Amino acid sequence: MTLFSAFASFIFTLAAVVENQPVMESSYVAAVYEHNLILNPEPLVQLSRSAALQHMQKNLDIYEEQAAEAAKQGAQILVFPEDGIHGYHFSRSSISGYLETIPDPQQESWNPCTEPEKYNVTEVLQRLSCMARRNKLYLVANMAGLQPCPLKTDPTSSCPSDGRWQFNTNVVFRSDGLLVARYHKYNLFFEESFDTPPQPELIAFDTPFAGKFGLITCFDILFHKPTIALVEKGVRQLIFPTAWMNLLPLLDSVQFHRALSLGANITLLAANLRNDRLNMRGSGIYTPFSATYHHAQRGDPEEGRLLVAKVPVLDQQWLDKNVTTQEEVVKAELISPKATDSGFCHQESCSDASPAPASSDNFTSLMMYDLFTFVLVNETEGVTNVCSGTFCCLLEYRRFPQGDSEELYALGAFAGMHKNGIYAHQVCALVRCAGLDLSSCGQEVEEAESKMDFQLEGRFGTRNVYPSVLASKMVLEQPEHFEKGADGRVILKHSNMSGGLVTACLYGRMYHLDNE
Repeated sequence: MTLFSAFASFIFTLAAVVENQPVMESSYVAAVYEHNLILNPEPLVQLSRSAALQHMQKNLDIYEEQAAEAAKQGAQILVFPEDGIHGYHFSRSSISGYLETIPDPQQESWNPCTEPEKYNVTEVLQRLSCMARRNKLYLVANMAGLQPCPLKTDPTSSCPSDGRWQFNTNVVFRSDGLLVARYHKYNLFFEESFDTPPQPELIAFDTPFAGKFGLITCFDILFHKPTIALVEKGVRQLIFPTAWMNLLPLLDSVQFHRALSLGANITLLAANLRNDRLNMRGSGIYTPFSATYHHAQRGDPEEGRLLVAKVPVLDQQWLDKNVTTQEEVVKAELISPKATDSGFCHQESCSDASPAPASSDNFTSLMMYDLFTFVLVNETEGVTNVCSGTFCCLLEYRRFPQGDSEELYALGAFAGMHKNGIYAHQVCALVRCAGLDLSSCGQEVEEAESKMDFQLEGRFGTRNVYPSVLASKMVLEQPEHFEKGADGRVILKHSNMSGGLVTACLYGRMYHLDNE
């Protein structure tokens, strides 16, 4: 039996991922803004509160313009990026002028726009609240938060020595300006100015137009808590302010954010910064059915971009309550009949299986700091496989070179801890190499000419596998077919590409092996 014929053996209704969004009565209008941040040129120099405010007001002026434009286009919820008001690269002390104490909306009700006198030093909160109220939309922003904590003599106390926590904080305002949610980022990424919260928070809020949304921030997306923990609690609509630095060939912004949306079967509202020096670009509104995104090309003007899209409601409780005919709702549910044998191990982790014999054609090369095992994909068509220990990836492909260009492709496999020692993953990746020598396989590439029809398959030790197909010039391809089997077998199939193939990837996260 060929790999292509094996598709009839089991079904994943989400895999009928098509470009056309389903016709649904239940939808809302979402907006995300990719912000060209006005930076503090000397973030390590401590500013007075008035000077810090003067800086932040410049970014908030841009937010005001975008909120008005989003409202004009019918947006009901608007998401701004991480660090978009204050910036980054501060020290713990130099950020002090930017901090505001943010009350917990789970403990008290406060509308900063209509009750500005209730708390001092809350000018940013007040302006965001009035922005939401003026434009009659839900507004999500990221800011620098302050929370006093009791100093204790107990050496196990998590309270910093200066008696306060400084948190990277998402805030959410209702369309009348009421503060309805506050989330402290848990998985920090080299953020000296902020503290890790004592415990991870699972924060969600309700809306009248789409039900429940969960909050995560940037690096959080790679971890079980809070991201997958929210999904496991039934939250299928996530809001994602980020300051994402792109890392090809596996973790470009639009590539991975779209992959998570497909693999976790969720909606992700992703707002990124635009900073070419740090390679920050790429925002989008991703659902299991569609992707509205923007990814600037190198050399494009460095400017902001507002994205607005109609989005299907995925909150099942909201649908049950508000949709009278359930048949109107397109469900994306996993159906897992028994998969046919493909020659891979049947154990969940494959740890008991014997590794495939090493091929003399295999070679190793670094990809995103991990040592992948590769095999060249250099025929017009064929079937090949490669293994990293007992974890194996299988590819059937047909290649369509364009013009006279000579391009090298390779299939790579990796299973284990990422170099940072924090998280574990299993990856099957078909990549265009940066050059014609083997050591270039795994390096960053943004353009390609060769198109491919392919089926990529692996048997994973996790259900959390995220598929992506990235074409030349950072164009997302909607996978033609994506399947997950009950035994860990995962298949990604695609054909009729619109551009040359940069990367096709099955990215599996082994959350249970993480060192958190």
